[in-house]
Amino acid sequence: MISTILNWSELVLAGLLTASILMQSRGAGLSSAFGGEGNVYRTKRGVEKALFQATIVFAILFFGTALANTLV
Repeated sequence: MISTILNWSELVLAGLLTASILMQSRGAGLSSAFGGEGNVYRTKRGVEKALFQATIVFAILFFGTALANTLV
């Protein structure tokens, strides 16, 4: 019973984590070499900051459920 719950929660968290990573704006990366923004440091605000924090929470929860799933 608990194994099934952990498997489903891990599956849901994997989907949420993937979605939150894909929804984040891409960094400057290589685009600055081809005329992109040259900002080295930029502050996250509003939805971008909330999405970044949600990604961290999803990653921690996913790691915790994966660890609990291996121990059960």
